Amino acid sequence: MHATARLLVSVFFIAASALSPLKAEVVRLKAASSPADNPLKGLVPYSDYDEENRAHFPHSLEFDYLSLAELMRGPSSFDWQPMDALLDKIAARGNQAVFRLWIEYPGKPSGLPEYLQEQGVKITSWQNADEKTTCHTPNYDDERVVAALEAFITALGKRYDGDARIGFITAGLLGSWGEWHTYPREELFASPKTQRRVLDAYEKAFNKSPILLRYPVGKDDDQWAANAHYHMGFHDDSFAWGTLDRGKEDDWFFIPLLKKAGDEALNKWRTAPIGGEVRPELWGKIFDAKPAQPQAQDFAECVRQTHVTWLMESGLFKEKAKPDRYAAAVNQVRHMGYDFHVATADIQRQDSKLHVHLTVLNQGVAPFYQDWRLELAALDADGKVAHRLPVDWKLTSLLPGDAARDWKATLPLPEARVTGHTLALRVIHPLANGKSLRFANAEQDRHAPGWLSLSVLP
Repeated sequence: MHATARLLVSVFFIAASALSPLKAEVVRLKAASSPADNPLKGLVPYSDYDEENRAHFPHSLEFDYLSLAELMRGPSSFDWQPMDALLDKIAARGNQAVFRLWIEYPGKPSGLPEYLQEQGVKITSWQNADEKTTCHTPNYDDERVVAALEAFITALGKRYDGDARIGFITAGLLGSWGEWHTYPREELFASPKTQRRVLDAYEKAFNKSPILLRYPVGKDDDQWAANAHYHMGFHDDSFAWGTLDRGKEDDWFFIPLLKKAGDEALNKWRTAPIGGEVRPELWGKIFDAKPAQPQAQDFAECVRQTHVTWLMESGLFKEKAKPDRYAAAVNQVRHMGYDFHVATADIQRQDSKLHVHLTVLNQGVAPFYQDWRLELAALDADGKVAHRLPVDWKLTSLLPGDAARDWKATLPLPEARVTGHTLALRVIHPLANGKSLRFANAEQDRHAPGWLSLSVLP
């Protein structure tokens, strides 16, 4: 063909393509309640509860402890079997783990690695009158102990940082229950120098799996190492009991500690998660209209001020809750952590290209902290995936109260016919059998489990 003729043909097809009409459908999606077992949020049982107990309340996380002695055999010798067994057990149920490591646990033998005990590291055994138990506190400032902690944290991070089986890690290792205190024998606790070395080790070893610390600490504290500047979150283990600032001498309460630690701590929730445990005296009761315990604080207000994402709460799992308590708990959990709603879907097709524009809001109290991938797909009449359409959209850093985030993509459509199929969206859980992240939309799961139906493809 003559060059001029080829040029005219090319121009003709370009013009025809440019003039091809856009078929558009703008959909306003309906709001609905999200489920109480959305991943990486909500109420958390112990992993050793039996199946009947775990079934009492929906959840996506499970908690447990491990001692350092179970995992560390020598200065550079580790046995990871107990950790892998725990993580595998939880993951097999489609859940992710929250775990804490300890060296001293009131009422249990010392969790100091045996080789350190054989080397003669001093252990002080004492009676905790409040707990009516015996505690075995090692000399945390012994260089052999500090070096062991640094080596262990380094090895732990190398093996498990970013492991899909892990949801959150509470730092542990120091203090009773790994809670970074030896109250009332505070003179036995680790020095600020030792605390800093442990914090530095965690900061260096973990870049993906979130580490949470028990107490927020700012600068100029003689007993505690400043920690607000680390890329770590916090956990309030007296939630709804010692959380809100009552303007009294409760300086150990969580919100007063955040305030004392400064703006960096108060704003920590924007980049790192807040977790914790409902105070045992309030288990189950905290969701009653009028909790029996007079010291109970308003649960919803505690959630609002702390921006908490997850909480251990054994009361809802130890026995089946009455309908009113159960319904109140489900409602409260929906307001914890993130809660995403896709407000609109603007779908335009132009020849073999699909133009997608979604708007998404975070209706919760905290962002989503893990960079999980998303994808679109064309679902056939049976809800099966006929064609996948990867997108580079992000869930992270979408804060509650922010304006709706725009998700836009121009995607090539396959040659195979997809007109009339349902365009749907999902978040890809890193666990193959993990519980789906579901949006607060009526169209969620309408055509296929785990998928948010957006529109019929034009």
